[in-house]
Amino acid sequence: MSNSRRKFIKNSAVAGAGFFIVPRHVIGRGFIAPSDKLRIAGIGAGGKGQDDLANFAKSPNVSIVALCDVDDRQSVKSRQSFPNATYYKDFRVMLEKEKNNIDACSISTPDHTHAVATIAAMQLGKHVYTQKPLTHDIYEARMLTEAAKKYKVVTQMGNQGGSGDGVRKAKEIFEAGLIGDVHTAHAWTNRPVWPQGIPTPTGQYEIPKELDWDLWLGTAPKIDFNPAYLPFNWRGWWAFGTGALGDMACHIMDPIYRILPILYPDSVEASIATIWAKMWDDSQNPDACPASSIIHLNYPRTDGKGNIKVSWHDGGLLPERPDELLPEEAFGKWDGGVMFVGTKGKLLLDCYGANPRLLPTKLMNETKLPAETIKRVPEGHYIQWVNACMAGYGNAKTSSPFEYAGPFTESILIGNLALRSFLLKNPNGKGWNDKWLGRKKLLWDAKNMKITNFDEANQYVKRQYRGGWTLGA
Repeated sequence: MSNSRRKFIKNSAVAGAGFFIVPRHVIGRGFIAPSDKLRIAGIGAGGKGQDDLANFAKSPNVSIVALCDVDDRQSVKSRQSFPNATYYKDFRVMLEKEKNNIDACSISTPDHTHAVATIAAMQLGKHVYTQKPLTHDIYEARMLTEAAKKYKVVTQMGNQGGSGDGVRKAKEIFEAGLIGDVHTAHAWTNRPVWPQGIPTPTGQYEIPKELDWDLWLGTAPKIDFNPAYLPFNWRGWWAFGTGALGDMACHIMDPIYRILPILYPDSVEASIATIWAKMWDDSQNPDACPASSIIHLNYPRTDGKGNIKVSWHDGGLLPERPDELLPEEAFGKWDGGVMFVGTKGKLLLDCYGANPRLLPTKLMNETKLPAETIKRVPEGHYIQWVNACMAGYGNAKTSSPFEYAGPFTESILIGNLALRSFLLKNPNGKGWNDKWLGRKKLLWDAKNMKITNFDEANQYVKRQYRGGWTLGA
């Protein structure tokens, strides 16, 4: 403890128990004084970024001091909401100029720039809230997990259901043994609700004057501007997004990963929906995420007691309807859900881990449910992070810190290795039925981040960034 801080505390004690103001310089780096506000910069001020910033601003302890967006059209509402915030187009310029004026960053860009923006902020000692999926690539997720430990900043991934009551209630039911040992779990979503599995956009278009297209591309390969990618449909293209799995699995699979004794899968296999004619004429588009898919992941239990099978379904595909549901009962809600299958019973949850219920549903009235034992987060996911930042690294917890969110994101993105490998072409293939390489189970070495039985898939573990872009210094 410094002499100035020791003297300050001593004098404050003498003054009695009355209210006092703690200056920022006395508290030290990484802590926010009670008299100060958490100064947040928004990297990505439109779309979900706009919503994120509005949620942070609900706290009286927050000041939005800087905004950054490559498209002036998208940032209009945020700039109106926070007129005193300095506005930038390049987050690198913003971080350099505002590094002494900000405490934390909210990152809500397309997936392909999550990692570079997040690690740049962490290197300056800024707390970070990064939208899901945490990263575009497995390698990036591993690097952000390590960076969070190195730079000792407060972190949170934007999977809001991770702070919900539902996942906590589900965990209490699981830990009470009401469904026994879980051996299988299913997750599903109605996404994509944007175009996927379509031909690459073509045509010549003028770049809107409000958009810096080169900055929007960021780490991605240089391609011509096309309005088909903006402002939302980038999710369906591998260069920018991570498909339906990347968009929703961090929400929907969170109860599976948070509750069960699992870390990384050791194998993955997938199937995708495509058009038979495209398979026949060799025209399946490798640039686009598939229109729908099913992914099977095998997780060794971390307690050494066997394996847990986890299956993902998207694009409207569903697992088999459980016998315990009555014919007229809905199999979850339209936007997605999770089902745990145990040795004693089944547990069904809606999207974001909401509304956990035993099957058959009449058991919710017939069974004595466990008492609350897990602390709830009444302030919600956003304000939880704000409060943790105010307290400083190590003094408060978040629901999805990178030590959790990083490995979770890795385990999800392993599914995309299978999807992207599915239609890799065999250069030696002679007929339609032997020209596709990837229709096999992929074996995953988590420690070394490597597929061990199909090297062609490893090109998707770590992207090659476009010149001028790096992951950290």
